[in-house]
Amino acid sequence: MNDTPKQSWWQRLSGGLKRTSSSISSAITDLVSKRKLDGATVEELEELLIRADLGVDVAARIAEAIAKGRYDKQVSDAEVKAILSAEVEKVLGPVAKPLVIDESKKPFVILVVGVNGSGKTTTIGKLAARFSAEGRKVVLAAGDTFRAAAIEQLKIWGSRTGAKVIASAQGADPASLGFEAVTAAKAEGADIVIMDTAGRLQNRAELMSELEKIVRVMKKVDASAPHAVLLVLDATVGQNALSQAAEFTRIAGVTGLVMTKLDGTARGGILVALAAKHKLPVHFIGVGEGVEDLSDFAAKDFANAIAGIER
Repeated sequence: MNDTPKQSWWQRLSGGLKRTSSSISSAITDLVSKRKLDGATVEELEELLIRADLGVDVAARIAEAIAKGRYDKQVSDAEVKAILSAEVEKVLGPVAKPLVIDESKKPFVILVVGVNGSGKTTTIGKLAARFSAEGRKVVLAAGDTFRAAAIEQLKIWGSRTGAKVIASAQGADPASLGFEAVTAAKAEGADIVIMDTAGRLQNRAELMSELEKIVRVMKKVDASAPHAVLLVLDATVGQNALSQAAEFTRIAGVTGLVMTKLDGTARGGILVALAAKHKLPVHFIGVGEGVEDLSDFAAKDFANAIAGIER
């Protein structure tokens, strides 16, 4: 492959958002090529954007921007896509923030939360690889004690990335594991602790209280921990992501998002709705299983990919 990594990342991102962008693109072309822009066309464009999971408020804002000064005129689909991309970028720009590791916190403790199957453990492995490559000493805590497979998976990532893994038997108390991991990391002068947690549905009270306990116990070792709480969201779940973000933020104080599984089946528009509603920083997006498939979130690239604008 002689592609530059930037290009191949763009190809993966635009490919991952194909489902969203192609449905939006073809509908826009159908709408604007047949008639001048009138109230009915604008309304149809708005409905199309709501169906693409961009959220009611954002859809209304984009439709208004498209209509501005263009009523009863013929507009091109390229013009509409450019406005769509610009408006989406306005929503995403303020939340596109890298994860900043505060060097004064040692270890810097990252708690990773989310529902089952969202890609938490894989995301942790990719983050460990990234931080290790930056020369940081990383400790991984296998806090998903419900699933033996998650513990094993984390151990594999540990050996692959040179990170130390703190794990106990399946069914062990995850809060005491968190305590042990932060204590060990402190003693060894590690830079970062990343703790996995069991996948929990946001409507299961007992699992959510366990999450509260993990946070409480970590604070016994370091009152300022956890320093980052990352919510991993699966982009294929669409609207369900909104309630997940609300509930996990309430319980665990989410500080940032990682959006995974932008792999062609994704409903990428939901990230726009999330940004508009919850205003949580989006740190990373994942477009595949490989280590290099987790990338810092760039608002402009994402907006262009959703609008189906080729680079």
